[in-house]
Amino acid sequence: MEWFNQIIKLGAPGMMPIIFFILALIFGVKPGKAFKSAMLVGIGFEGINLIVNLLLNSVGPAAQDMVTRFHLKLTVLDVGWPTASQIAWSSSLVPFVVIGAIAIDILMLVLNLTKIVNLDIFNFWLLLMPGCMIYATTGNMVVSIATSLILFVLALKVGDWTAPKIQECYDMKGVAFPHATCSAYVPVGIIVNFLIEKTPGLNKIDLNPEKISNKLGILGDSLVLSSVLGALLGILAGWDAGHVILLAVEMAAVMKLLPYMVGVVIEGVNIVREAAEAKLKKHFPNREFYIGMDTALLIGEPTILATGLLLIPCTLLLAMILPGNKMLPFTDLGSIVFLISMVAPFCKKNMFRIFVTGLFVVTIALYGGTVLAPMFTKAATLSGVTLPASANGTEIGNLVSPYDAPFGWILIEIAKLFH
Repeated sequence: MEWFNQIIKLGAPGMMPIIFFILALIFGVKPGKAFKSAMLVGIGFEGINLIVNLLLNSVGPAAQDMVTRFHLKLTVLDVGWPTASQIAWSSSLVPFVVIGAIAIDILMLVLNLTKIVNLDIFNFWLLLMPGCMIYATTGNMVVSIATSLILFVLALKVGDWTAPKIQECYDMKGVAFPHATCSAYVPVGIIVNFLIEKTPGLNKIDLNPEKISNKLGILGDSLVLSSVLGALLGILAGWDAGHVILLAVEMAAVMKLLPYMVGVVIEGVNIVREAAEAKLKKHFPNREFYIGMDTALLIGEPTILATGLLLIPCTLLLAMILPGNKMLPFTDLGSIVFLISMVAPFCKKNMFRIFVTGLFVVTIALYGGTVLAPMFTKAATLSGVTLPASANGTEIGNLVSPYDAPFGWILIEIAKLFH
């Protein structure tokens, strides 16, 4: 398994070119063109990673300074998704869940139960995390593996169901997003959109970037909006004028550059997708297939990025006022944008509806992190992963996964019965 662990450590920029090159050759693409496809995907993901790191390294310190400034003292520390993924990939469940998930995907494709050829292997850690928590608590390997694989099937089915609308909304042909966490929140967006649609007054609020731009001119431009939100975060963090201006510029840079990198990935994906379509339709003439990808491709949408920035201070406020919450949002505050990435098409790209959905999503995440903190902490201890010094002597959690709620949370509670 050491070779597999080394590949996993490469992350998407290292893994995806290898996967796409092999896949392109399997589907009959000439080596030169297969190499081009692989490199485009690798370059695109490297660019996305650089820009997302710019986002997290800019917004993260601002969010953490807000925590300090507002004297938030809660007993469950959010140690962030990088630590959570390390815990998951260090688990003894890895070979069983990874091989099981790939086998299930192939079987479901053959039986026409899914359209997704899932290449988003790095995010299998989201499947592994609930299983790790169950195994650390109950010691039941079978139930732990079963839980992770059930979550994978659910992610595939939601990915199938959401794909047409997401493809239309984001203009991304032939891709789907079987992301265990983000897909789990799509029903929340649908329910919120339905309730707002039926509420007089609220159903008239339409904060669509294009309409805002038409009404406000340059003030409604996505670059201006993102820079204003960045400046607001800096002010709330108590930063000086120079750092506030820099944060505003960095947020505008993220808004401008991210769509370009997504475009590079899609260019590479299309080479393989077209070859796969041609090859597979010879054997399955009436079938349609999607390439399963990471939701990082979605966060460059202005409605998503702007709403995600708005949710950061609101998450801190919710952490303070929600009765019974013990989770301290910290490392993952800058990653909240991912949680709402799949709901935009089901909220009509209306920032107001996405924002309200985001409030419910963050509430679920905070309570999930609070309730499941003992299990997460046990999983971290069992994995032997070195935790941040700030987590010493306290329970820990992870804001953006917990833990593939609401589906995963329900399965975790059921699995406790097997202790």
